[in-house]
Amino acid sequence: MATEGEVSRRAFLTGLAALALRRSSGQAAARASLAADPPVLTKRVQKLYKIAGCRQPNDLQFVADGLWVLDQVDPNKAFKVRPEDGSVIQELQTESIHGSGITYGNGALWIASTKMTDPATPPRTLKVDPKDGKTLKSWVTPGSGLYGNITPKSTVSGAHGLKWVDGKYWMAVPASGKLFLMEPESGEIVRSIPAPGVRTHGLAWDNGFLWCVESDGRVIYKLDPRDGAPVAKIQLTKQDPEPHGLDISNGVLWYCDAASSWICRLE
Repeated sequence: MATEGEVSRRAFLTGLAALALRRSSGQAAARASLAADPPVLTKRVQKLYKIAGCRQPNDLQFVADGLWVLDQVDPNKAFKVRPEDGSVIQELQTESIHGSGITYGNGALWIASTKMTDPATPPRTLKVDPKDGKTLKSWVTPGSGLYGNITPKSTVSGAHGLKWVDGKYWMAVPASGKLFLMEPESGEIVRSIPAPGVRTHGLAWDNGFLWCVESDGRVIYKLDPRDGAPVAKIQLTKQDPEPHGLDISNGVLWYCDAASSWICRLE
C-alpha cells in the first residue's frame, strides 16, 4: 500500500509530465501555425538584365569573381558573368541535360542534371571541371521521380536547386518532397528536411537559414534548416518573372526565370 508521501510524489511527477506535455503541444501547435502561415516579407522585384547567349537561366551561384548562371537549353551551358551588368566572363559547355541546379565548392561546379540523354537512365548529379566543363564524377540523384501534374507523357525528374554550405551542399528534389543535405564527394545523404511545397527550386544560404523557391506558388520561403519549418516568406505576383534559380549576395536575394530569361534582384 502506497504511503501518503509516495502518493504525493507520484501526483507531483504526473503533474510535471502533464505540464511538459501541454507545453510541448503548445510549442508544436505554435510552430505548426507559423509553418502554415509564416510572416510575409515585402520585397520589390528589380529586373536587371538578360545574358547574351543564355536563353533559359535556371539557377544562380555567386563566386568570388562573378556569378555563375546555368542555362537549361540542352546540352546545358554555364555562364560566368559580371553581376553588375551581366556581361559574359566565361562560357562553359557541360554534359548536363535540362539542368536545374548549380553550385560551387571544392574547386568544382556541382550541377543537377534533371534528365539524361537516355530517358531510361535515372537523373544524375555531376561534379564538373569549371575550366573545360567535363564531368569529373557523377551519381544517381536521390529521390528522383514524377511530381506535380503527372500525365502519360511525364518523365522522371531529378534535383533542382543546389547550394554549397560548409563543405556540403543542400539539394531540392521535388519528387521526393524533401531537401537533402549531401556529402559532395560520395553522393551520400547526410539528412533531409521537408520541402515547402511541390515544385521546389533554387536555394540560398543566409546566416544559418535556408531560402527555398517554390515556383508553382511564386513563393520564396525562409526555412529553419534543422527541421524545415518556414519562418518567413516572400510572395511574388503573377506580373513578376517566375522564380527558378536563387542565391544571395550582401544580404540581397537574386533569382532567375528560365521562361522569360530575366535575372532579377529583390529590393
